[in-house]
Amino acid sequence: MRAVVWNSFKIVLMSLGSVLLLAAVLFVAANLWVLGQTYSRIERELPLCGPDRVGIVFGTSHWTRSGLRNPHFDARIHAASRLIRLGRIEHLLLSGDNRTRYYNEPVTMWRDLRAQSVRDRDMTLDYAGFSTFDTLARARDVFGVERALLITQVWHLPRALFIADALGLEVSGCATPERQVTGLWRLRAREWVARAATVGDLYVWGREPYFLGPLEPLQIAPPTWQQWLELEPKREYAN
Repeated sequence: MRAVVWNSFKIVLMSLGSVLLLAAVLFVAANLWVLGQTYSRIERELPLCGPDRVGIVFGTSHWTRSGLRNPHFDARIHAASRLIRLGRIEHLLLSGDNRTRYYNEPVTMWRDLRAQSVRDRDMTLDYAGFSTFDTLARARDVFGVERALLITQVWHLPRALFIADALGLEVSGCATPERQVTGLWRLRAREWVARAATVGDLYVWGREPYFLGPLEPLQIAPPTWQQWLELEPKREYAN
């Protein structure tokens, strides 16, 4: 009797071990797939990003849980404003969460970019960018974006680029300048989990955006004459 119980226990352990091993292999394989498909399209030097007409800025909280300014939020804002000034992009799509009247990522991005002299006409706010997937799906289906520069941290870009590819968008990534901050390893570790989940969302469960809506094509305003004069040498150099 004991032998039967022990053999059954060993079979259960072996089965559980096999399942865990398979899960680990699939987890690593999914991450390597995402990284391999996107690595070559990530630019780490801001002046070399683009040029593109549209830059998509992904929302995040501008405060940390400890009550300090979120350095990742600030990095995205500074990168976006600089890309506008350099003439590497013409219009910004600011997409983020707007869950309550007291938490509004797009408006916060818009306000901080205005403070850095970005014109209102050069920004469009997307209030339903609840996730990276939703932001990119809405960019395509609501705002009519076909090609864009994705502006976010280097550890976030592979997943964003991979999702955009699956949605049929033509994209490249612009990594924001990064400095070592407390808890960065947690974000990088969480991103490994998110990449694996994204593969499942796209190719197993067939994820759909939380909310879409009618088509609202972006209205991209031309630069002022002064901006044209300033940007003309940069455009020639870019070509």
